[in-house]
Amino acid sequence: MPTYANVPGKSRSGKKPKIFVLDTNIILHDYKAIRKFQDNDVVIPIAVIEELDKFKKGNDALSYNARGFMRDIDKLTDGRLFGKDGVSLGKGKGSIKIEPNHPFPDELKDLFIDDTQDHRILATAIWVRDNHPGRFTALVTKDINLRMKSKAAGMEAQDYLTDRVEEAKVENTQREIQTIDDAPAELIQKLAYGQDNAVDWQDLLRTEPYPNQLFKFTWSNETVCARYNAARGKLVLVRKREAYGIRPRNDEQKFALDACLNPDIQLVSLTGGAGTGKTLIALAAALEQARDYDQIILSRPTVVLGNQEIGFLPGDEKTKMSPFLQPLMDNLGVIKSQFRPSSKEALRLDGFLKDEKLLITPLAYIRGRSLGKAFFIIDEAQNLTPHEIKTIITRAGEGTKMVFTGDIFQIDQPYLDQWSNGLTHLGEKMAGQPLFQHVFLRKGERSQLSEIAAKLL
Repeated sequence: MPTYANVPGKSRSGKKPKIFVLDTNIILHDYKAIRKFQDNDVVIPIAVIEELDKFKKGNDALSYNARGFMRDIDKLTDGRLFGKDGVSLGKGKGSIKIEPNHPFPDELKDLFIDDTQDHRILATAIWVRDNHPGRFTALVTKDINLRMKSKAAGMEAQDYLTDRVEEAKVENTQREIQTIDDAPAELIQKLAYGQDNAVDWQDLLRTEPYPNQLFKFTWSNETVCARYNAARGKLVLVRKREAYGIRPRNDEQKFALDACLNPDIQLVSLTGGAGTGKTLIALAAALEQARDYDQIILSRPTVVLGNQEIGFLPGDEKTKMSPFLQPLMDNLGVIKSQFRPSSKEALRLDGFLKDEKLLITPLAYIRGRSLGKAFFIIDEAQNLTPHEIKTIITRAGEGTKMVFTGDIFQIDQPYLDQWSNGLTHLGEKMAGQPLFQHVFLRKGERSQLSEIAAKLL
């Protein structure tokens, strides 16, 4: 049974259900969260409804979740009042209630100077707790600062854990490549130089690997890379290949390029630090296979840092989007620099851009589209929620390949971390699927300075 907070979900026999007071960011993160607290009760402060009202217009994920929650609440009440005990969330579930604002108790009224929505939500959570003695009550929020304030005020506060991947599983994704040093030399020679460059997994391993499991075999002062092909039941050689002038510089890049060029692998996740070549490899592979796809789409979420909203940036829509999409253009420039300006490859790239065979676009513009026979690259995917990742993948039509790239330790979204972001969620949920492969790129190849900075700073 999944965990939704840092306490057991089901209430024990003879004990009253627990009460969870939800912050606005929980709804904006997952509008179906109210149905995921099992038989416990959910309270929504009226301040949360006021904040959600600001998000109801728009085409981004936050607006979608705000509208979805309000429709769900409206359907639940169906003309009824919430009353003292709220309304039922369904069979085997608890109840939900919208609670009006309440002031802090007298001993805490001078604790905070500013009258903010966060403080109103916290004050309401404390009121709910104090008016339901004998029942466990917790404020559930993804806002770390609000959790600290809550604990300072003596109020139990929890994170929302429904999409949080266990730390051990996150660590496993960074060491999914198995290195084997003592394999029989004749079998590795067969793998590297044999007629079909493949060996039965039983000849080298005790247990069957999961589909697309990656291996390194050391033999005669060299490393032989292999991938488990579940359809054939064999370990197959992963060769060093080239794509549109880009060559792998290390074994992890070799695995990544092989995954991006393999038509049988429709979903690829590439993670790693800055300068490891994630986006460059994905783009080079897409260009190499351009004839197999109707369109190559590069996109990334438009995450605004600091307080500078996109509406305050000067210029028209295209100009406003330019700073967010420039890193993708930089990768395209690296590939183009491999060829002479007058070469057929460089001219072909220019033609792709002109004819929109190669389209670089903000991720927000993808919603609602059906992507058929497209090579879709989503950069900085660590800034997406699990729900957003699901929304994107369900856009895939026949013949579409998707590559998600990102660094789970470099997240710009305030309510996501390395355990709850969409890219981590993708790797954990899709592991072992024959059409999926994940590669963690360790070594930075942008420059020696870049690699040292990534390690030390």
